[in-house]
Amino acid sequence: MSKEKEIIDLKESHSNTDRVLEVNDFLSPPDLVARWGGSYAVKLGINLDGLNPDEIYKWFIAAVLYGAPIPGSVAARTWHTFADNDILMPKRMIDSGWDKLVTLLDQGGYVRYDYKTATKLLDVNRALLERYDGDFNMLHAAASDSGDLERRIMDLGKGIGKVTTHIFLRELRGKWRKANPPLSPLAFIAAQMLGYLPANINCDSGEVVTYLQELWKKYEMAAGSFCDFEAALIRKGLHIRHRIGHHQTIKLKDEGSSLT
Repeated sequence: MSKEKEIIDLKESHSNTDRVLEVNDFLSPPDLVARWGGSYAVKLGINLDGLNPDEIYKWFIAAVLYGAPIPGSVAARTWHTFADNDILMPKRMIDSGWDKLVTLLDQGGYVRYDYKTATKLLDVNRALLERYDGDFNMLHAAASDSGDLERRIMDLGKGIGKVTTHIFLRELRGKWRKANPPLSPLAFIAAQMLGYLPANINCDSGEVVTYLQELWKKYEMAAGSFCDFEAALIRKGLHIRHRIGHHQTIKLKDEGSSLT
């Protein structure tokens, strides 16, 4: 079974929409963001607007934590534990050592994946320092296109797969020229049910991101803030998936991440 994406089969979705959404659930994209919240990075206190390498690195560590099959609240709490211990820099992460990383992961509630994540963080940080001097902007500059960018991120170490890479790059869409990950399947379902997308558009099509970006621009929103719209759609998608419950059939093929 592939773990590269989530496939959601909603049987008779149009006839059963009233079970999931209420009539007054329709919102304009800016209002959706106001209700559900925007950027996951901003919520953690990370500012990616200036593409400061330290801030990008902080978000990458968050994406690694969010990429595991655990609740998003646990990932966020663990990230804050790292921040409180002032280790959110490549060399400091390495200097902390495996035992300290395991202790901090456990403090954040990341108990199920503590050993493997500590090893992954050490390997990835060593590779980042050796190849790109610890600077993700250098990695981006070295990439020839969006596909190469994703490959370079995943090549940093075992365990950095497409789910983590796409979580990381979604917040950099519109900021990094080569950041162009696919739309989250959760965001796609939310966009469909909120009436943002035409019925004949496919989640795997590159057109879906462009379509939503154009919709975002129609509300005079900056291209660099599209991640707010996408994050709000993901949160709405999680809410829809939860409310569907036993009313419809849901098939999932992913890594269990709360942000996919």
